[in-house]
Amino acid sequence: GHTKVKKKYMASLAEQGLKISQNAIFSYFLRKATGLFGKKAKVILLLRDAYTKLIDVKSDKSGFAQIRDVMFSFIRLVRSYFRGEYRNVSKKSIIVGIATLLYFMFPIDIIPDFIPILGYADDISLMAWFIKSFQEELTKYREWEQTQGIIPT
Repeated sequence: GHTKVKKKYMASLAEQGLKISQNAIFSYFLRKATGLFGKKAKVILLLRDAYTKLIDVKSDKSGFAQIRDVMFSFIRLVRSYFRGEYRNVSKKSIIVGIATLLYFMFPIDIIPDFIPILGYADDISLMAWFIKSFQEELTKYREWEQTQGIIPT
């Protein structure tokens, strides 16, 4: 019962996220993320800020805790990538993940006319889409973390 409902909810969130990922504003964030990729210090700052915002989000939306945990894994993956410890991931996955975090971090009030109805629901659905699309990469990373004896914080 409960798990089935949660999976269905996550799938519909991911579908909404797919629509957002195909939208012009997300293309803008992809371009920004591509430019950021070469700037390690800026990426590390973004990861820190995204981590803080993810912790601060008070959401009782079904599945948000799960999404938050997986996004924390992604943040750790990018840190490991930039430290040169972990390279078993495509550059494209990292860029799309960074774009997802940029979208999540973007202050909504800056462009209210440009984007109709934007809020946590959009952020969450975009993260759900990212997680669904890159589940394999994230799973490989978590397995690598275990082989390294890394305990996620």
